[in-house]
Amino acid sequence: MADTQGTEVVVGRIAKAHGVGGELAVDIRTDSPELRFALGSTLRTRLRDGSDRELTVAAARSHSGRLLVRFEQVLTRDVAETLRGALLLADTADLPPTGDPDEFYDHELEGLRAELADGTVVGIVIEMVHSPGAELLSIDREGVTVLVPFVRAIVPEVDIAGGRVVLTPPDGLLDGE
Repeated sequence: MADTQGTEVVVGRIAKAHGVGGELAVDIRTDSPELRFALGSTLRTRLRDGSDRELTVAAARSHSGRLLVRFEQVLTRDVAETLRGALLLADTADLPPTGDPDEFYDHELEGLRAELADGTVVGIVIEMVHSPGAELLSIDREGVTVLVPFVRAIVPEVDIAGGRVVLTPPDGLLDGE
């Protein structure tokens, strides 16, 4: 049988148990929580010890900047406590197309070459950082991490098929200082 799955991406991190009925407070790491945490959705956990298990969403609601999620397999606070710190993973093959040529999923950007307009390679995109002030590309420049604002003036071209992002950084931005 052919492998039709995409890669797994982190869509949340379990922060703590909430209440006595097994509900969990989740820090969201996805732009589409309404899809990822929809009733009946299945997510895989990756626990700190490296083990994993599948969980099915029974309910989800917003609460104080986090998502409170109840899973069918987690019925008590004691079980919920064992999941503290676990990453929640989803398969990228389940994502719908964005429909917008200027919108990208984080996993599509990770691993792309970062290069200047003249083709000079300056590094590799290691992750998208979602900060309160802006979205940033975290770029590895031979062991030095540089954060680049993900705005059209500095990142005028994203070429997923070509495996690259083109940068037009202001002087000093890529110096890592």
